[in-house]
Amino acid sequence: MASEPDHPLHRADLAPDPFGQFQRWWAARAASTAQHPDAVALATVGAEGQPSLRMVLLKGADARGFRFFTNGESRKGQELAANPRAALLVYDEAKGRQIRIEGTVHPLPPRESDAYWQSRHRGSQLSALVSRQSRPVPDRDTMERAWEEAAARYEGEPVPRPPWWGGYLLRPERFEFWQHRESRFHDRFAYTPDGPGWRIERLWP
Repeated sequence: MASEPDHPLHRADLAPDPFGQFQRWWAARAASTAQHPDAVALATVGAEGQPSLRMVLLKGADARGFRFFTNGESRKGQELAANPRAALLVYDEAKGRQIRIEGTVHPLPPRESDAYWQSRHRGSQLSALVSRQSRPVPDRDTMERAWEEAAARYEGEPVPRPPWWGGYLLRPERFEFWQHRESRFHDRFAYTPDGPGWRIERLWP
């Protein structure tokens, strides 16, 4: 990360609440040339304590929390059902920044999942409908036949949202904002709940 810019992050630069600070950095990242500026890493832990990590698309962020959508029968869905504690990581290579968010994950109401489903590209709807996400499949041909059969079945009709597919909300309990500095002497600040507000602490890198 030595090639990243050396921009200091001072306590006075921070918003008083982590949601405001997140929006500042998220907007700057979204304006970058990243191919998928809404991609974030999601970490979950299974019932046996084994962690797993993958990229998901962040589809909403506000004072309620952070929203993403997935197949509830996938590995991540099963892990969240067994242990709702999870973490998100936003990485902005261009600006040398990371945002870490930890909290608990809860299913979104069906109406919110329906609204997002209807906004998706039809091809993506078909893919989500036929995918048995995270499960073994014999070959690519099996996948493509399933997709083509579904496309034919629903030709001229709306593609229904399958009951196992929907949205999740991560309600944050801790934030960390990390800014790259030279010699790996980075600036790090953590936000943790403190009564009705948030405590902000600088951390050693």
